[in-house]
Amino acid sequence: MDDFRLGVVETRFAELIWANEPLTSGELVKLCAKELEWKKSTTYTVLKKLCDRGIFQNRDGIVTSVVSQKEFQSHQSRRFVEDTFSGSLPAFIAAFAEGGSLSDQDLLEIRKMIDSYGGGGRK
Repeated sequence: MDDFRLGVVETRFAELIWANEPLTSGELVKLCAKELEWKKSTTYTVLKKLCDRGIFQNRDGIVTSVVSQKEFQSHQSRRFVEDTFSGSLPAFIAAFAEGGSLSDQDLLEIRKMIDSYGGGGRK
């Protein structure tokens, strides 16, 4: 998943696919024309690029994801923590929480997630 970094426009394109898959390549062209104001050639160029990178596939004119949006976001989050905080999740949380930006509800949800993923593995 090393080649899964996406720019802003590529991310918006990927989100359109994830939200509407499976869809035909023709439907994707129409969707991109409406949402991104792209021409057909632009849509196919970006689709081919992301298919070559292993994120999506276009088989027999049907576009689907190889990597789910959740998997992609998980990878991006991990990579951000690795690149920015030397892999330290506690350092990331401390930086994020600085200034009291976490509500009581946020803290409760985080505690529940920690409890559910505790012990080094998913339950």
